[in-house]
Amino acid sequence: MSIPSTMRALRQTSLDGPRDLRLVTDAPVPSPGPGEVLIRVTAAGVNFVDISQSRGTFANGPRPPYLAGIEGAGEVVAVGEGVTGLEPGAHVIGVGVQGGAFAEYMPLFAAGAVPVPPGWTDEQALGLVVNLPTALAALRPLGGVAEGRAVLIHAAAGGTGQAAVKMAKHYGATVIATASPDKHEVVRALGADHVLDSRGGDIAAEVLALTDGAGVDLTLESVGGAAFDASLAATKRVTGRVVVFGLAGGEAAISNWDLVYKHQVQIIGLNIGALIQAVPQVFGEVMEELFELFGAGVLGPGEPTAHDLAEGPKVLAELEARSTVGKLALLP
Repeated sequence: MSIPSTMRALRQTSLDGPRDLRLVTDAPVPSPGPGEVLIRVTAAGVNFVDISQSRGTFANGPRPPYLAGIEGAGEVVAVGEGVTGLEPGAHVIGVGVQGGAFAEYMPLFAAGAVPVPPGWTDEQALGLVVNLPTALAALRPLGGVAEGRAVLIHAAAGGTGQAAVKMAKHYGATVIATASPDKHEVVRALGADHVLDSRGGDIAAEVLALTDGAGVDLTLESVGGAAFDASLAATKRVTGRVVVFGLAGGEAAISNWDLVYKHQVQIIGLNIGALIQAVPQVFGEVMEELFELFGAGVLGPGEPTAHDLAEGPKVLAELEARSTVGKLALLP
């Protein structure tokens, strides 16, 4: 396959958010370095990380100008030095935390590139290395979900939230989910037992009422901001766990005084990239369990809402405003 020298891509030009994401047509096509493969991107996943990077709140994120997008799927077109087991023509999905997925070509570390499952399109594989393992890691090895336990899942209509609802129900948990009212039917259809309004009311009080005052055994916290305190208050004292893996609503503070006198809960931080690097064996177990869920029919190929690459700024702005449902994709 002939590889061009330039390509279409979305370039982030400031740290003022998605409004300064620009479509360019002359971005240099990268070459794969040692241990890397170059893919022709056929579908790129849109994630809250992309928004965090565009606002400079992602730790050690790229500095503008940079090519945006962390999650890409497509066909391997070239391999770098030392790469074995992947040849041109293979279809893979992977993550590059320094960006580059919102483009026609993207380099990926070969060791972290996951083959697209047989029978799936590249687009259907989006979420396989970000949303789905994040949800499963939060629920199982970190959250200890089990039959008979109660789980609070925030942002349940999003890509990670939808997967978490399905998985939690499969493992026998009672699911209390939050979403904006226009998304409640979507979340109920996934099997959630209760759906609360994420933008109104007293979530902690409602959760306590639904659990006879005990609180939930596990909270999946991806919102942050003002919702963070409600998550802590809604979680069972002492034995309850709060797994934090996002801050879409902004940062939130908690002190040691809070943990001793106000919220006696177990708080666990989750960054899927850090988990992969620090405990690769746990990530391997998560991925193995994930494919067991595919085999059991609990999960299936993704159904992202796809948009042309040029619509990227608008799509990210809508995601930031929390007006979207499910997984989102950009097609270069």
